[in-house]
Amino acid sequence: MRTTGLLDLQVNGYAGVDFNTASLTPDALDHALHAMLRAGVTNCLPTLITAPEAELAARLHALDRAVRTSRLGPIMVLGIHLEGPFLNPAPGYAGCHPAAAMVPADSALLERVMAGLGTPIRLLTLAPERPGALALISWAGRRGIVTAMGHTAADHDTVRLAAGAGLSLSTHLGNALPQPQPKFLNPLIAQLAEHRLRASFIADGIHIPPHALDVLLRAKGLERSILVTDATAAADTKPGLYDFAGMRIEHAADGSVREPGSVVLAGSALRLDQAVRNLVAWGFASAEQAIAMASAQPAALLGAPLGPRSAVTWDEALTPRTVTVGDVTINNPAR
Repeated sequence: MRTTGLLDLQVNGYAGVDFNTASLTPDALDHALHAMLRAGVTNCLPTLITAPEAELAARLHALDRAVRTSRLGPIMVLGIHLEGPFLNPAPGYAGCHPAAAMVPADSALLERVMAGLGTPIRLLTLAPERPGALALISWAGRRGIVTAMGHTAADHDTVRLAAGAGLSLSTHLGNALPQPQPKFLNPLIAQLAEHRLRASFIADGIHIPPHALDVLLRAKGLERSILVTDATAAADTKPGLYDFAGMRIEHAADGSVREPGSVVLAGSALRLDQAVRNLVAWGFASAEQAIAMASAQPAALLGAPLGPRSAVTWDEALTPRTVTVGDVTINNPAR
């Protein structure tokens, strides 16, 4: 089977490389992007998480330089996903993001950290209940930035207002929620009930148990569901310790990624082709549907085509055998 390549909207790092560092080099980015190609990912949005303004600006500009001056960056990177700093800092909602660096929504802050970037911010995840968030959603829309909600305690009315302002995605729906929650009046149900929102899911069997993911996919609908990895430097690597946005994270033998000694998940070690295989193996989607959730549907969210000559040839086990993007082709990439 031959399809377009996969598009990962949320990838914080890969193959030992952390994108959330001011010391990111073009060679390091190329190493990570080449490893992503082996998984059938031909396009992506490198993702930066919450940080104080000066550090966030430094990381954005390092990522931008690496994208523009690497071999694979110009043909694989469609833009940047900024997850924060306009998130909910309350315990449970903040996840592994530094709560102290979370601030009210502020377009002036975005303009400062974006100044001089050659690689655009294409996706912004925020918490719509934060002061100024609805105005920022409208501001972003006028500048071609897609907005999403995550790390949020938003109620039904706030979700409705955010969707009306132009917000269009729930980021890693089902995660970054403290326990317990009210049975029906909670951010998860509020987002599932808003039909104008697409939703992204981390289908590793760790972030969401498969039986729960089945329910969420049926509630949202496969046509409005997107597969992402939320990958960190621990993806496509052996278990061990890795760096992530100034933290140390541990890739455990069970595949989970956490700060050492913490129960809070800190991204994932998931490959996007494995997410596709998981959905098919669990009986939640056909191969064609699962691949669309990792390619055509995220591309539709961004309103942009995939990179030039983006294609993957799959074998019967849904393993990528030939991957092409631009003038780069990898044969038999599976390991």
